[in-house]
Amino acid sequence: VLELARQTGADAIHPGYGFLAEEADFAQMCADAGIAFIGPPADVIADVRSKIDTLEAVAHAGFSTPPHSEASFGVDDWPLMQAAAQDLGFPLVVKSCRGGRGRGERVVSSPDELAGKLDLAPREAKMIYGDDSMFLEKVIAPSHHIAVQILADHHGSIVHLGEREGSLTRHNQKLLEEAPAPSLLPEQRERIRQVAVEIVRLLKYVGLGSVEFLVDKDSNYYFTEIKARITIEHPVTEMLTGIDLVAAQIRIAAGEPLGIAQEDVRLHGYAMQCRINAEDPWRNYLPSPGALEAFRLPGGLHVRVDTYGYVGCQIPVRYDSLLAKVAVWGETRLQCIQRLRRALEDFKIVGVQTNLPVHVHILNDPEFIAGKYDTGFMWRHKMGIASADEIMRRDLAVAAAVAFVMRDDVSRPVTPAHLQSGWRRSSRTIPG
Repeated sequence: VLELARQTGADAIHPGYGFLAEEADFAQMCADAGIAFIGPPADVIADVRSKIDTLEAVAHAGFSTPPHSEASFGVDDWPLMQAAAQDLGFPLVVKSCRGGRGRGERVVSSPDELAGKLDLAPREAKMIYGDDSMFLEKVIAPSHHIAVQILADHHGSIVHLGEREGSLTRHNQKLLEEAPAPSLLPEQRERIRQVAVEIVRLLKYVGLGSVEFLVDKDSNYYFTEIKARITIEHPVTEMLTGIDLVAAQIRIAAGEPLGIAQEDVRLHGYAMQCRINAEDPWRNYLPSPGALEAFRLPGGLHVRVDTYGYVGCQIPVRYDSLLAKVAVWGETRLQCIQRLRRALEDFKIVGVQTNLPVHVHILNDPEFIAGKYDTGFMWRHKMGIASADEIMRRDLAVAAAVAFVMRDDVSRPVTPAHLQSGWRRSSRTIPG
């Protein structure tokens, strides 16, 4: 990447929201080459990338964090990990000290599961991050995943751009995210936003970032991590605030001041985003690679689709299954739900299986519509989506019914116009 930047004379590199975005060594290589890294400085990335150190720093400052082991463990520290697990109690989660995006993370429900999970989690972390050090954290469930979006420049200015709720997850990946968070009361909302700003100031963070919290059933909140990058869900915040987050990243990387104060940030309406993955919900969400035979994007007012797809595009099996992001905005939460549901129903993808039916099912669920959901939603509800065979049988039944009505209409005797009912004549002139 650096060599390409040199060849093209690039002034800066934006690493996107992939693993490169949180690679401190790469950020330092860019700085050494005189090329701006559009993200936090290398030392900031290194500081917050160490999950256990960040948790300890925040906890020592008096903020609440989930109960966790005070040290990290290597693969040879089995006796120490076992003792720490017994002290914390079950259920707990084994986490990568370098991790994010749910990789290198396993939930352990009982002591009997510990050995197996401690074999799998470090192996995945080593493959993804090149580091197999782990720590343990007490599971807080059910809970709500809350992320506060912040901007911090090199001149000491920090603003928050509201929060998002991402409690609907599968395999630790957020499926649907919305803002503002329906689970928070007004006073909770204001407090958690201010705490996020205080934590950012404590850690001397610079750049765009997401301060992540878990909120339990008693409304207690716990800081979990800072994501030192732009996240997949950034369109939600952009639609709610009207602020271009990538443009803000570029200004910060160029050393410019934010140019906005907290009172300038206006949060208006509601926004939601669905992550559309190329995976098969009817086969335990196996990846669904292949060529896109049809790809029709939804449109309409306040509908945004971010995608790399097009007709003929090859969906690979080797990379993340994310195919598209569908985001919408509405004046009210109900309007936002209705708009997102219509957009998903209009989204036509042929050639690979996707999780579109799962999202439609969620949006039709009364618990979600009422905003009364948490991290246990996906476990409590069986996603009642029709199988591929059921959808085919339904479509065939509809086609047969339409064919029968058309055949019946053709075979019916035609009544002269002057003998037809006035209601019948007028009904044929009404559009639609």
